[in-house]
Amino acid sequence: MVDPLSEVVALLQPGTPFSKVVSGAGPWRVRRTEAGRPFYCAVLEGACQLSVQAQAAITLQAGDFVLIPSAHGFAMSSIEPPTWEGDDPPPVQLGQGEFRLGRPGGEPDVRHLIGYCSFGSPDAALLVSLLPELVHVRGEPRLSTLVQLVGDECRAQRPAREVVLARLLEVLLIEALRSSADTGASPGLLRGLADCRLASAIRGMHEHPTQAWTVVQLAKLAALSRSAFFERFSRAVGVAPMAYLLAWRMALAKDLLRRSAAGVAEVAQRVGYSSASTFSVAFTRHVGLSPARYARERQPSEEVPVT
Repeated sequence: MVDPLSEVVALLQPGTPFSKVVSGAGPWRVRRTEAGRPFYCAVLEGACQLSVQAQAAITLQAGDFVLIPSAHGFAMSSIEPPTWEGDDPPPVQLGQGEFRLGRPGGEPDVRHLIGYCSFGSPDAALLVSLLPELVHVRGEPRLSTLVQLVGDECRAQRPAREVVLARLLEVLLIEALRSSADTGASPGLLRGLADCRLASAIRGMHEHPTQAWTVVQLAKLAALSRSAFFERFSRAVGVAPMAYLLAWRMALAKDLLRRSAAGVAEVAQRVGYSSASTFSVAFTRHVGLSPARYARERQPSEEVPVT
């Protein structure tokens, strides 16, 4: 059986090239405006607050893991936010690579590992659109164990520390995506997979992308009426069923055009189009480049990881 989440993660090629331990004591706050960079935070001890895209703040506590696949603006602060106006004081570097926010001395109220991940796929934006805006996982024993291992590795100065930490963080990212399907994730693929009826339709699209799917056929897989399926899918996944199918076919087509010697006609057939011309029109409209031009400009030797 095809696993849709595994397929998306495999195409994304997640990595963690940058991370640092940041502690906080007393009142503190940090605000960032990013250009869609994937951000993550693992709370090692204590608690703090996080607000994403000016939404209501959520409290993070030890063992929590947060992933924002495409961060455009967020703020983190102490449980009791500071009252000052204007710019926030920058963090102070402590020993062994740790940074401190707020009061520079004394025991911290919170310690977390924060950083930016990279998605090796040059088409990360398309795949990220299938994920929730915010992944917040709490109370998952496997994930809590991984966070603890990450914390131990951060505090220790063992040989190959950076290599081990990078591998642990990659597993942590994937485990967070997998776990969040059952934790009320925001609209996206994970929330759709958490619904057993919608999951049947999503797996059908991934197992047989070449099939000429209709909403009626997908609704039948989900054992729902056409209207009930359409509304339930759109609410859970955040896009209509046919829009999701188109996004997945385009992701597959881009991967094939980059990594194989297949011609446009063969790629069209392998992603469910009856002719090369029909595929070319759909691809150009969706991507902004013709398939042939995309293939020329995105050869593997020219790929640059998206960070």
